[in-house]
Amino acid sequence: DETVQKIDRSICFCGCDCLSHTFCLSPPGGQGQFPIVQNMTVTEGGIANLTCRVEHNDNTSLQWSNPAQQTLFFGDKKALRDNRIELVRATSQELTINISEVTLADEGMYTCSLFTMPVKTAKAFLTVLGMPKKPEINGLTKPVLEGDQITLTCVTSGSKPAADVRWFKNEKEIKGAKEVNTSGKTFTVKSSLQLLVNRHDDGVAYTCRVDHVALIATHEETTQVLEVHYAPYVEIKHSIPAPLEGQYLKLECVPHGNPSPDPVLWTKDGGELPDLDRVIVEGRELTFMSLNKTDNGTYRCEATNHLGTSHAEYKLVVKDPNALPGPPDHALIGGIVAVVVFATLCLIIVLGRYLARHKGTYLTNEAKGADDAPDADTAIINADGNHAHAEEKKEYFI
Repeated sequence: DETVQKIDRSICFCGCDCLSHTFCLSPPGGQGQFPIVQNMTVTEGGIANLTCRVEHNDNTSLQWSNPAQQTLFFGDKKALRDNRIELVRATSQELTINISEVTLADEGMYTCSLFTMPVKTAKAFLTVLGMPKKPEINGLTKPVLEGDQITLTCVTSGSKPAADVRWFKNEKEIKGAKEVNTSGKTFTVKSSLQLLVNRHDDGVAYTCRVDHVALIATHEETTQVLEVHYAPYVEIKHSIPAPLEGQYLKLECVPHGNPSPDPVLWTKDGGELPDLDRVIVEGRELTFMSLNKTDNGTYRCEATNHLGTSHAEYKLVVKDPNALPGPPDHALIGGIVAVVVFATLCLIIVLGRYLARHKGTYLTNEAKGADDAPDADTAIINADGNHAHAEEKKEYFI
């Protein structure tokens, strides 16, 4: 009987199942002959290389068997009729074979046997990765109308393990609702986006990207660009801010809409444009070669597509360059300010002197009738006498 001892997570001895290990080695001390194998991971459609080695061998034969325990090679003799399986090297210390065009059905435990007494075996697990197919985006019809609610669904199948599906809106990642279903040994992954479409979505690229361990340093992706139809809206741009007589003026009608609202219609005050010799209409532009006051009015640009009509207006007021107010006279303004400050100071001085004089009069009159009185009673009587003349003298407090 073999004694199973583990050296670390990647190495195990002969007689164990190497599902979670990388090598099978002979026990320490070199006692006996033991095959050494290694687990293998390969992408579907690739080549699996299975190698079995023996450190010490006395010309005992080596054999590879598949998960169904069918012998593939016994030494250099091919035992199974499968054109995908080829011999690479057969010596007393090594037996290496290749399996090309690997399929998911080839996944499983492969056994290397060393025909000693008793037979010694080592097992290697072949993992086959399922390659995800190029993703498809469903649910998009062109064109989409503004205000529509649509659901974009990205689907990829054939992956093993399940692929990771991500959405991007103009290279910025956004979150979708993910769903994973199994189909035999492989997985089908779906991811959905719900969108309420508006005019700003016109021309936006939505990309579905698939990442998988089998896609080394790359990924599969599919992109769809939204085409959104919406009613027009209009704006008018002018070449100068304050038009003057004799100046050149260009008005540009800028309609936004999908389909593009073309051509546009220019009108003045609800009627046709006057004097077309001096006023030029070219495409979306309205040009005045030399302005005069007869050009004053409200100019309208109107744009239409099959979803609606929109317009914008520009009120033109042509001014006489000679009637424009000149720059402000800073000297005159400074003089006016100085006069106002001087008058304010004079008023404050006069008012202060007036208040001071009336306050002294009040203090003097308050004592009249008490100066010559021999006693307090007489002073009060004399003061009361003075009250009789109170109607003649009045004092005010401010």
